Formats: sequence, structure tokens, C-alpha cells
Amino acid sequence: TQSTKRQRRRWIGAAHYNLFALSSDQVMVDMLTDSGTGAMSDRQWAALMQGDESYAGSRSFAQLKQVVEKISGFPHLIPTHQGRGAENVLFSVLVHKNDWVPGNAHFDTTKGHIEWRKAQAIDCTVAEAYDPSHMAPFKGNIDLEKLEATYQQAQTEKRTIPLVVLTLTCNSVGGQPVSMANIKVVSEWCQSKEIPLILDAARLAENAYFIKKREDGFQHRSIKSIVREMCGHAQGMTMSAKKDGLANMGGFVALHDEKLYERCNTYTIMFEGFLTYGGLSGRDMSALAVGLDEATEQNYLHHRVGQVAYLGQRLADYGVPVQQPFGGHAVYIDADDFVPNISREEFRAQALAVELYIEAGIRGVEIGTLLADRDPLSGNNRFPKREFVRLAIPRRVYTQSHLDYVAESVKKVYDTRNDAQRGYAINWEAPIMRHFTVKLQKIKSL
Repeated sequence: TQSTKRQRRRWIGAAHYNLFALSSDQVMVDMLTDSGTGAMSDRQWAALMQGDESYAGSRSFAQLKQVVEKISGFPHLIPTHQGRGAENVLFSVLVHKNDWVPGNAHFDTTKGHIEWRKAQAIDCTVAEAYDPSHMAPFKGNIDLEKLEATYQQAQTEKRTIPLVVLTLTCNSVGGQPVSMANIKVVSEWCQSKEIPLILDAARLAENAYFIKKREDGFQHRSIKSIVREMCGHAQGMTMSAKKDGLANMGGFVALHDEKLYERCNTYTIMFEGFLTYGGLSGRDMSALAVGLDEATEQNYLHHRVGQVAYLGQRLADYGVPVQQPFGGHAVYIDADDFVPNISREEFRAQALAVELYIEAGIRGVEIGTLLADRDPLSGNNRFPKREFVRLAIPRRVYTQSHLDYVAESVKKVYDTRNDAQRGYAINWEAPIMRHFTVKLQKIKSL
């Protein structure tokens, strides 16, 4: 909806400077997230109209199970309402107080589910992930030396590592992919320690596309065969199907181990629903089955990843500091270089995201100190290694003209960046995953 800067300034103030609290009618270009915001295809709509809503043993569940097993190789399927539901079910079985869960920069809900259980999420991402100008092709990789050091320290402190989580692609560092070589070596390490490797596979198709484009030996492979090989190195996966499932709602756990699946079933029934629908209606499972098939096709991914690269390159050409190489679902503006004059204690990335909304009605999201939450032990703010503003591109929604508008608007804010001196302070925050509901106040300049 069209609006003026005066209106937007009033609206964001009423929303306590939290972009999540805005009405969608107050947003002109919505890049808050790519989760569940895409457009379904005609095939998905046709499948949705044929959904089987039987409480137990529905045809729609059988369709989804068949597609998931064909794509991933995992025979045991637990449908959930979305990705965090999948994490809740699986982590209820695996994660306990004082456990350590290493991975490659866990995203917000993953870290939240770990810390809610009084466990600790350990970041073992490669160092180059935090250098936006470094052109490493697989910045989502796990650093094996960090992983081994974490294991040795856990042994010393008598902490359990119940699983390793490998996020494909790695959202927190810019939608950056993980190489097949890294997946394989992490898998071998996990097997040597008898620790299950679980994929956070929300964007596994985009990760497979980057492997095809950037890793030797995969150029002539199909996306589906690459996805199958990635999954073949793991013991299971959680998936927010609102991303590479091309669905507006949905998720699942998929596993090799029947005994682990049976242990999860208790929590599935408690938190989600009966085993053959979990958190989903039949029609959603049918649409998701088609979406998974479509998302793992080359032509779709070429356009999808190409849109992100187009916007990223436009911004880079304007001199805007962005995470490079560009990831699969979003462009990440480096707020540390964009507005270094705003202190991290005043949430510089959030200040930049708010200014972009006021200037142009574009809603992005802070991937920085607000999202990082407080340290569970000290209660102090955690400062991540980089502060980003993420501009996520919904799937099959926006045109090139929309992206041009975004690029030109970011440039306009960039040209006036030295005017920004102060950021925000917290008025109220939730005890965990505070960024969704936080209330802020603007700090007045001296």
C-alpha cells in the first residue's frame, strides 16, 4: 500500500520501532522474511483442492511421505505446523539441560529451542563467514577444528553433545551455503563420535544449487541427486517447509532411525497432532508434496537465486556494503560498515532497518544484537560478530521493478548515512527470542 514518510514515521513509532509489529497494509515492499510468504504454483493449488482431510492415514500424508523419502532418503516422517514445531518435537527427545549443541551459526528458533532447555548452542562456523568482503564460495561451512575443540572441552567439562546441527543454507551469516565436502567431513566426524548429524534443511534446495554451481564435480548433476546426497550424510532433518517447500505453512522431521522416530511420536501427538497429519491439514500436505518437487528443479532455482544476486549486485554497484558472495534467499546489508557511527549498544542494525522503512516503506529485519538475545548466564546483550539487515525476497512474488525500487531506496539511505548518530534502547523484552515482540524507544541526539 502506498504511504508517505510522515505516515510511516508515525506508524513505526506506534509499533515501538519493531518492524514485526507493523500491519502489512503499512508496508510497501515486504522483505521481512521469505518464510511462508511465497506464491504457490497452479500445480500446488490443484493439489490443495484434492487434499484428504482424514484424521488418520490420509492420502495426503502418504503423498508427502513418498516425496520426502524420494528426495531425502529418510523413511520416517513427522509433519509439523512449521520448522520450530519440528525442532520442538526432535529437541524434546534429544536436548537436555547443560547439553552443548554445536553447529554453523544456529538461527533464532533453533538457538531458542536449545536455550529454552537450558542447553548451549555453540557456533562453529568458519571465520570467513564474518568477513563480508571475502569471496569464499561456502561461508556456511563448519570449521572442523572448532568442532573438535568444542568436543574436547565438552569432555573436560562433562557436557553431553546430543547432536550436531548443520543449517542449509546458513541464515545467520547471509544465506551462505555449505559444501558437499564439508557435509561429508562433518558427517564422518559425527560418526566417529557416535553423535547424530541433523540437517536444518529449510533451504536445502538453494544449498544444492550452490553446490552445483560452485563445487567441482557437481556441475552436471541434477538438483534432486545433490539433495539426496546431502541428506545421505545425515541421520535426519528438520525442515521449515515455508522456505524450500514453497508452502505458506508447514514443516516436518524426517529420520532414518526408527527408534528415534518412535520416541519423537509421543511429542508429536502432544504438541502437533496425530502421526499422519501432525500440525498440518491434508490439503497443506498435498500442496507441500508438489512444492518440494518444484523447489528441487534447476529452472526454478536459477530464477530464485538469480533474483537475490540481481539485488545484491545493484547494491554492491552503489557501494553499499553487503555480504558477498550473495546467498540464496536474501541480501544482507552490513550495518557495521553502513552506520558505524551508531553504537552496537544502541542496536545499529535495527536503526538502519527502521530508517529504510521510514524512507521507502521497505520492511527488512535485523540480524544482529536484538536477534542474538541475552546471554542466558550473564544476562548481558550478546554482540554477534557482524550486524546485518536482511532483505529477504519472497519466492515467486516480486518483479525486477520491485528490486530496482529497493536498490535505489537503500542507496538513498546510504547517501545520508552520516546523518544518523543515535539508535534505540529497549523498553520491554521477552525472556527469549525477544526480537519478535521487543518494544524500543528512540534515543534522542544530544
